[in-house]
Amino acid sequence: MVDSPTDVRHSSLESGLYNNIQALLKETGCQNASQKGMLRWSLQRKLDADPSCSVSLTRLLVKELEKRQEMIQKTQTYTHVIPVLHTLYYGAIKSGDMIPASVFQTVYDRLMQLLILPSPYSTVASCTMRSIKMEMNTPGSLYLRRVIAEQNLRKEHPALQEKVFVLADPAVFSAPLEAAVRAHLEASNFLRDAPTLERNVLQRVLQTGLGTNCQSSRLAQALEALGEPMVEKHFQEVVLAVENSLKQGAEGRASYLNKLQHIYRDILTASKEDGPGLDPGSVCSTAMPFPEINFLLWREDEDLWNLLAKIARSSCSNSTSVEEENDKWESVQSRDSGIGKDLKDSYCDDTAKPPVRNRGSAIARRNAYRTLKSADKLSLVREKMDAFPGSSPVLGEDRTRHTARVVVLGDNRVLGRLSGVYQSIRERESKYLILTNKLNIRLYYIPVTDGDPSISQPGGSCQDGGGLSLASLLGEVDPWYNSNINSLGAAISKLTGKKAKHSESPAPNLYLLDTLCYYLRCGTQPVNLPLYSVKITRSSSDRRPAVEDVFVSHLEADIPEFRHLKDKLFSKEMSVWQRKQNTKVLGSFISVSYTKISLSKREVVDGEAAMTCGVVVTSELAALTTGVNHLAVRFYSVNPEYNSTIKTRTISIRTLEHRTLSVCLDRDSRRTYTNVQRVEITPCLDPGCNIGSRGSMNNLIDFSKYLDKSLSLPIQTFTGVSL
Repeated sequence: MVDSPTDVRHSSLESGLYNNIQALLKETGCQNASQKGMLRWSLQRKLDADPSCSVSLTRLLVKELEKRQEMIQKTQTYTHVIPVLHTLYYGAIKSGDMIPASVFQTVYDRLMQLLILPSPYSTVASCTMRSIKMEMNTPGSLYLRRVIAEQNLRKEHPALQEKVFVLADPAVFSAPLEAAVRAHLEASNFLRDAPTLERNVLQRVLQTGLGTNCQSSRLAQALEALGEPMVEKHFQEVVLAVENSLKQGAEGRASYLNKLQHIYRDILTASKEDGPGLDPGSVCSTAMPFPEINFLLWREDEDLWNLLAKIARSSCSNSTSVEEENDKWESVQSRDSGIGKDLKDSYCDDTAKPPVRNRGSAIARRNAYRTLKSADKLSLVREKMDAFPGSSPVLGEDRTRHTARVVVLGDNRVLGRLSGVYQSIRERESKYLILTNKLNIRLYYIPVTDGDPSISQPGGSCQDGGGLSLASLLGEVDPWYNSNINSLGAAISKLTGKKAKHSESPAPNLYLLDTLCYYLRCGTQPVNLPLYSVKITRSSSDRRPAVEDVFVSHLEADIPEFRHLKDKLFSKEMSVWQRKQNTKVLGSFISVSYTKISLSKREVVDGEAAMTCGVVVTSELAALTTGVNHLAVRFYSVNPEYNSTIKTRTISIRTLEHRTLSVCLDRDSRRTYTNVQRVEITPCLDPGCNIGSRGSMNNLIDFSKYLDKSLSLPIQTFTGVSL
């Protein structure tokens, strides 16, 4: 029997998809693969061009999950679980055709079996399972909710917004690179009119929900013929049908599909579209539109607060008086607030004048300002709990609050800067809630360097990884992040060269934009990078003798007068024998006190570090080492045989003989402190975890005893892990 053209096409399609999946999985975990991320992108573009192939893709991924489960039982290797799960989830979002309920049920059953895997794999499987169940009961709901959130199409709830901010470090982004990245991201700003977006949503949801009962080309023609008021009317009907179906669960599927059928007929009738359409059996492509992306150079620390504050302020309830809100915001900006670095202006509008501050009223408000209600304190605790893996890609966001997705571009320095700003935000919120009850804040990181864009190999410690050591660590924790995001950073660094080489090409390269959107939509699991507090004491003659700061990856302290000797000692040209012969320097320059990492955690060493001329402190992560998060402290001596390394969580370093130190945080020359006499390093405590005693909480449970009170920086990844 000769196969029909349709069967041949189907077989060819599945064969191509199968090869795509196998190549994608082979690339994951392979450190030397060229053009990482391109295979995932090409598969994504294939789904955009032909949404109907998502059915075949889903069937193939189910078979792949079955194979992976068998391999896990034999080898305990989980590397390929995350790529399969996220490809399955993204395929469900982009599905433009009805995936049979039987296929979805098979997917659901297979995901149920993955729940026995260790965390974080079981966590991602659980989140994917919830999303698949939602799409199974209400076809088209994943696409609709994602587009509505990104495009702010719910006119009856105008306060609910989702904003994307991309902040680039000026230390890394030259003017040509900034212009190149801005040009690539500005492609997201086309197609902003609501009627067109609503037509696309109607097209996608109806053809996904009705399957073969929907003539896609005919529906597309009918929607084009409708006036904007009718498009808006039917759009709101579909949104209401989806929300009602989601509330009812599996029991609501039949009535939901019936409602879609009525809307479909009404659209055809209202448009007087009686023709058969160009191709009744085809599935029209309605690729998911890009969210609006705001790109800017991150010049001042307060820029991030201003952006977040502007969104939060726009969500103020109408029931709150204008005077009360203004009083609240003025309190946050007041120099009497107790905040070390106060706002110059809470508005993003540079032309707006800062409000006139009444010092008397600020002082009168001070006591009330610093006392939070029990419910407000618990809001901060819940915010901390939200920073741990376990949230669903769709259901995890608090749908009563705005969502701010903040993407930072740069090397370790930009994450160090983000750490300080994040700690400052938590400190402000612990005194008066401004953002927490109004805003979901999600932080993303794309590594970009102004030097060699290659990422250091996993397995190297933080001090060996250079300016991209944190990106390397994130890639080791999450190989899917390594494949898609670490490779994206290298592509960004080369954009200026590509622009000059292909300046005549009129077609925009959407790789950067598509990959960024994929990260924003699927990077739902945070990796929590521990922060460390640094108290720096300088000589009494200094204008600011005591300074407090935080770092996330690296602290380096050295004695400037021995710097030339240290550079000479550790130069590649000098042999070990020469170093020993030429460096007979005696004496002690610094004194250290620390708690050594041990089972008892009681051993305290207090003494001098012989002939030490420099100290390098790096953060070591529990997920990549045995035990707990800790600091690796390397002492560099002018006599190399005295070099040593210790592991600790707290350490105090002070100079002797009237010498001083120069201290640099996260390899950022902008965060260098000179004339330092003492450095004290401890885990940074989260201001939001100080929720008081049981008595102050009334009848609420005191959760503080069960929480890790240290502060960490939650960076969104695909796998996520608590560090």
